[in-house]
Amino acid sequence: MRTHGSTGRCWGNAMRICLIASSRYPLCEPFAGGLESWTHQFARELVAHGHSVSVFAAPGSDPTLPVTELQIPMFVPSTAARDDVGAPPASWMAEHHAYLGLMLDLARSGRRRFDVVHNNSLHHLPVAMEPALKVPLVTTLHTPPLPWLESAIALSSGRSRFVAVSRATARSWEHVLSCEPILNGVDTRRWAAGPGGCAAVWSGRLVPEKAPHEAIDAARLAGMSLVLAGPIPDRRYFAREVVPRLGADVSYVGHLKHRDLAGLLGAASVAVVTPAWEEPYGLVAAEAMACGTPVAAYARGALPEIVSTQTGALAEPGNVADLADAIRAAHRCPRDAVRATAERDHSLERMVHDYERCYEVSLGERVA
Repeated sequence: MRTHGSTGRCWGNAMRICLIASSRYPLCEPFAGGLESWTHQFARELVAHGHSVSVFAAPGSDPTLPVTELQIPMFVPSTAARDDVGAPPASWMAEHHAYLGLMLDLARSGRRRFDVVHNNSLHHLPVAMEPALKVPLVTTLHTPPLPWLESAIALSSGRSRFVAVSRATARSWEHVLSCEPILNGVDTRRWAAGPGGCAAVWSGRLVPEKAPHEAIDAARLAGMSLVLAGPIPDRRYFAREVVPRLGADVSYVGHLKHRDLAGLLGAASVAVVTPAWEEPYGLVAAEAMACGTPVAAYARGALPEIVSTQTGALAEPGNVADLADAIRAAHRCPRDAVRATAERDHSLERMVHDYERCYEVSLGERVA
């Protein structure tokens, strides 16, 4: 167990916070995705604000993260259970067992150990089992509606507080519930301003819904070289759409740790963001802006909330020619203005202050 911070309740000051993260992907670099990166930075900043933080996350998470690690209960089904024709996949059962074990544990002893539980998982059980808790539950909605989560919300007590990572994500949930938007933030100390350069950059998971192949096509139309960075969870897509497009002007540099990725972003002329779905927030855009790098992006999901004419340019979704024009336009944005916007509107510290206020409102409602 690793512990840090106060263990007593003091409203308006230190709180005992339980963060529920993914039981599938560890909180360690290089991160599997934006949610893991976000949770890791958020936990660190909460500790820096003087809170005592406990994190429920996948095994193998960063051992230097200054928090208490909540152990995930392991489950191996019997041979008889595995032989059942209706048996779900082992990974589904492992995830179900982990969250069920956590929520039962919080129902038994959470009130003695925590002031607030903050659910950042995409799993339905933390929401569905909220009525069993004697401590406030805050759930951040990091995605558009999911059927399992909708089902859990329909059966919840109505006492949970829900937060969306953007106004666009809040609107996507309007048919289910009303939630407060708290825009995500990035650590502007770690994502430091860079000098810029000639090449454009694309970062993120190389998967169809992120459409990096369209970034390649647009960069070529704009007459600009492009560097790609990120994990490759979909090897078939990468081989089919990305590899044939690589060349002297387009390179893939691998799955980078934050320090190396910040250096890459800071040395880029433009960051290209190409979601083929309704992007809930767009962490890669905020990371680039913190490095002073303007953003050319499809106007999907929350990206119009992040990218303005002062920080980049937006293009019609799926329109590669329009995106090429946006790359040329974004290139002209002053880097110091881009960085200043990130510091003012998209910082990790601003986000943590917003969540501290949310926690205190939840605590006040629970005792009222």
